Formats: sequence, C-alpha cells, structure tokens
Amino acid sequence: MPLSANNPDRISWLHVNKDSDFPIQNIPFGVFLTRDDIITIGTRIGDTAIDLGALHQLGYFEGIPLTDDIFLQDTLNDFIADGRKTWRLVRNRIAEIFDAENSTLKHHTKHKETILFRLDEIEMQLPVQIGDYTDFYASKEHATNVGTMFRGAENALMPNWLHLPVGYHGRSSSIIPSGIPVHRPQGQTMPDGATAPVFGPSKLVDFELEMAFITTDANDIGEPIPIEEAEEYIFGLVLFNDWSARDIQKWEYVPLGPFLGKNFASSMSPWIVTLDALEPFRVESPEQNPKPLSYLQSNGKKSFDINLEASIQPKGAKEATVCKSNFKYMYWNMAQQLAHHTVNGCPVNSGDMMGSGTISGPTEDSYGSMLELSWKGTKSLKMKDGTERKFINDYDTVIMRGYCENDGTRIGFGSVKTQLLPVFNSKKNN
Repeated sequence: MPLSANNPDRISWLHVNKDSDFPIQNIPFGVFLTRDDIITIGTRIGDTAIDLGALHQLGYFEGIPLTDDIFLQDTLNDFIADGRKTWRLVRNRIAEIFDAENSTLKHHTKHKETILFRLDEIEMQLPVQIGDYTDFYASKEHATNVGTMFRGAENALMPNWLHLPVGYHGRSSSIIPSGIPVHRPQGQTMPDGATAPVFGPSKLVDFELEMAFITTDANDIGEPIPIEEAEEYIFGLVLFNDWSARDIQKWEYVPLGPFLGKNFASSMSPWIVTLDALEPFRVESPEQNPKPLSYLQSNGKKSFDINLEASIQPKGAKEATVCKSNFKYMYWNMAQQLAHHTVNGCPVNSGDMMGSGTISGPTEDSYGSMLELSWKGTKSLKMKDGTERKFINDYDTVIMRGYCENDGTRIGFGSVKTQLLPVFNSKKNN
C-alpha cells in the first residue's frame, strides 16, 4: 500500500510554521481532553489538534473498515491492534482531507468548529494503556562508558553484550506523559566508605535520553517473531526519559538488575510518530562485530536518523542544552530488540512499550545521561543562571526533543518535559 501521506510536496490548508515538528507529512497519534471535557483520539498538524472521533462520526473515513467507536476511546490500544494496513489507510485519508487542494472540510465551518482545536484548548493524556514495558541497554557507547566507570576499560562490556540486546522488565504503572512532575525517590544506598546501608532521598537523580517504540498484537505465546517481520508490529516511537536514581541503583542492582532506582517514574512524549512517517529517514545501523546469531541478522536500513537533545532548566532560569545525540547510534536496532524479546515465545500485545536504553554518541557532548556527562560526578555542567550540576536538582525541569530532517522535510516528536520535585511529603501534598 502506497504511503501517500509521506508525499514531501504536500501542503496543508492548516497553518504550519516552517520549523514545526508536525507538518502534514507527520500525522502522529495521541489522546487528548477537549475543551468540552471529552477524551478523544486525535492527531496534529502544525499547532492544530484534530479530533479523529469527530472526524469519523462526520463521515470523513467512509470506505475504511473502522468500528464506530474506534476513535472515541481513552487509549490508542484498539486502533493499534487493527494493524499496519489500517494505520496507513487512516494516515493517507487524513493527509487527503487536510491537503491544500481539498476543500471538503476546509470550507465546512460547522465541521471545523467540531473537529479542530487550538493546543491551548486541549490537555494531552497518556496515549496508550501500557500493559508491559521492557527497557533495553542497546547503545554501545553508553554501555562502554558506564562499564568503564565501574569495571575499568578492559571489562567495560559484559561478555554477553555484543551477542544479544540486553534488557530488563520495567514498571509500566509509573510511565507518565510529558508535563507530569516527578518526586525525588527514596531508598537504600550504600555511602562510600560505609559498612551498612542507609535510607533516605536519592542524591544522584539522573535522566536517560531514550526513545521507545509501541507494539501492536504480534504473536501467540510460544511463537517467535522473525526479524524480517518485526517492523510490521511496531506502531511508532516516542521520546522517553527513563529517570534513574544512580545511588539506589548501584546498591540494589546485583544480582537481578534495576528495581527502585528505575521504577519510580519514566516520562514519554504524548504524540506517537508512526514508523511509516519515519520511513524517509532510514539509515544503516552501526557495523556489528562479531556477527550476531542468525535470528538477529537483519538486512537493509533498520536505523533512523533522529536528532536528539536534552536540556536542564533550573527553576526561574533559562534552559541549558547539555547533550545532543542521535537515534542512529543504537548498536541493536528495534527489529533486533523485538526479535530477541520474542525468540523464547514471549507474547507481545497492543500498547506494549520497548525503551531503547540511554542513547549516547561517540563524543562527550553526545552522552545521554548525567552519569556520563559528569563522569560519575567528577565534573560539573554550568547552567544559564551560573549554577552547576552533576545530577538533577529539585525543581529542575528536564526537557528532551527529537526530530528528523532531510530535503526540506522535518518530522519531529515535540518534547517531553518533566520537573523534579522534592521527596513526596504527605502533609504538604494534602
């Protein structure tokens, strides 16, 4: 089926700024609360939100096999479960409706009043009900940096790292949309030189610059997903800040991996950009040596050239960009991650989320976490207000952005923006 929605020459009759992340070639999907307190599934072109529930009720998806209530739900799970053919038909139709040459809706004032919203008239929600969440550790540069800090350069990568995409099962209940603040977590830590652990607030709260992909219903229990089919089951991607408490994590992670140091919060951008929209930005993955086992060998361009950055904004000050990275640095691509995840027969469902792990590049300014940028707290980063950071302070806001750009077309993800608040205080918060 042709991807007519990706036509780079298409122009919308809706206003789109030149540097917008959301031209008519994007057409992401999200869930929002309208000015009438109705939750609906929608999309976005420029700075206009589009109510797909209303668009469907008014007959604009005629001819596409959709249930009457497919867009009148509070999550995208059922729509995602309909599969890639449906996603493409819907994206293509939306592109047609909002094409500058199509006047059907453009000149229908009553319909526009029902369907279109300014961004300040809506409130974005978590777009999917996330049943399961897996976080990978798939950036070679990040894994090498962290391994070097804690084990030395000679033992930076664990013996299995170059042979499989390392991952762990995360906590879906603490995944939140952009704009929801996070409280500094508490837990056990082992201070340097101490002989017994102490309990208290984490002193080393960190961000992790990641992306995450959302899956559709993919397989029955016991059925692996072949790597050549894996992308058929990936709906799209979001920006992902997988918050970490490094001191809690350091004490607890042996032998079973992260627990309280990771499960207190993870923040995601609200608009899911489809894999179809990212098609023009495919690039080769990094060379893999040694060659992976046969079930992990992928052909063609399986990575995507997505520019990423993270900034820190102290309370009352301007934000400072602290790193610039790129999704193309990922050693293990998404198809490999999904193939490995299911090779043992693990079933994958609609709305499941797979985090990439921290995405670091080859240079110091491309490291995707404060752990690396401060090199385990031995260096400081200067903010715009003159203060310095080794990790994240209370009331700091972490902002992540991502976009692709080539031949004059820009497809972006907007941002994920989260403020870190002090430790939760039941008296103050009541």
